[in-house]
Amino acid sequence: MRIAQVSPLYESVPPKYYGGTERAVSYLVEELVKGGHDITLFASGDSITHARLISPCKRSLRLDDNCKDRMCYHVLMVQEVFEMSSYFDIIHFNIDYIQFPLVRICNTPAVTTLHGRLDLKEYLLFYQNFKDIPVISISNNQRKPLPWLNWQGTAYHGLPKDLYSFHKKPGEYLAFLGRICPEKRVDRAIEIAEKVGMKLKIAAKVDEADKEYFEDKIKPLLRNPYVEFIGEIGEKEKNEFLGNAYALIFPIDWPEPFGLVMIESLACGTPVIAWRCGSVPEVIQNGVTGFIVENIKDAVKAVKKTSGLNREDCRKAFEERFTTSRMARDYLKIYRKMVARKPVLKAV
Repeated sequence: MRIAQVSPLYESVPPKYYGGTERAVSYLVEELVKGGHDITLFASGDSITHARLISPCKRSLRLDDNCKDRMCYHVLMVQEVFEMSSYFDIIHFNIDYIQFPLVRICNTPAVTTLHGRLDLKEYLLFYQNFKDIPVISISNNQRKPLPWLNWQGTAYHGLPKDLYSFHKKPGEYLAFLGRICPEKRVDRAIEIAEKVGMKLKIAAKVDEADKEYFEDKIKPLLRNPYVEFIGEIGEKEKNEFLGNAYALIFPIDWPEPFGLVMIESLACGTPVIAWRCGSVPEVIQNGVTGFIVENIKDAVKAVKKTSGLNREDCRKAFEERFTTSRMARDYLKIYRKMVARKPVLKAV
C-alpha cells in the first residue's frame, strides 16, 4: 500500500528525548516499511527513517529556539499532504484535528489516530461538528467521553521486540519515568518510596508549561533522602533504567489514553504499579504484570507484594500484546477496510 504517515513537528521521528506520539509513529512507519509498503513520512527534517521523508521544517520545533509560531509549520505540512493526496491509498494523520475540514473534501481515504485525552469540555462542541471524520483510538477507555465518534478501531501502541532486553533479576529501586506535571503525580511516587523505605529514581522531563509547578510543588520534595532525580533521559538509557528497577510506579491522576512507559517497563520484565485510571486496566494484568491500585495505602501494599510476581510473565505479556508487528497488523486491517469502502469514481 502507498501510505502517508503525518506526524507532529514538535519532536523528531523518533524523538531525541520525550515524545510518545512521535515514537509510536516511528515504530509504525519502520514496521510498515519492513513489510514492503510504500511509506511517505511527513515529519521534522531531523527525523531518521527508512521511509520517504518530507518536511516543512529543518528540525523539531521544540529544539528550535527561533520558532515562535509552531502551528504555521503544521498548516504548511497539511497543505503539502493534500497536494500529494492522489498518490496515496490512504493518509494516516497523528496531529489531532487541524486537517479535519480538508479530510471531508479529499478523495483519498484519511484516518486520524487521536493520541490525547478527549474529556475536555470544549471538545464536545468541536467533535459534534466533525463526528463523521474517521478516527482511531489508542485504548478503548479513551473513547468514553465521545463514544459516538466515527471510530474505525483501537490500535494499542507497540514497541520493536528487541528494543528492550529482559532483566530477570529485580533491582532495588522504584522507578518513575515520563513527565513532571500535575496529572502524572510524581508526588505520589515520592510518598510511596518514603513509606516503603526504598529509593525512587525519577527520570522525567519538565515542560516549559510545568516549570512553575515543578519549582513550587515538586522541587522541595526532591530533597527527600529516598529520591534521586535524574532528569530527562533518551531511548538508550531507558533499558537499564527500567530493567534494573524493582517496579515502575505509574501514579497517574488523569484519563491516560495509553501510557507507553507501561509497556516499556513490561518489555524489560519490570512490573508496574499503577492507579486505576484511563487505559491502565487494559494494559496491566492485575496480580500478573503488576498491580492496579486505588490509593497510596494500596500502592504501599503492592510494592511489598511485587517480589512475588514473575518477571517472565511481564515480558511474555509484552511479546504477545504490545509489539510493533501487532500494532502494524491492527493498523493495516483498518487501512484495508477503509480503502475497500472508497467509492469508485466512474469516468464521464
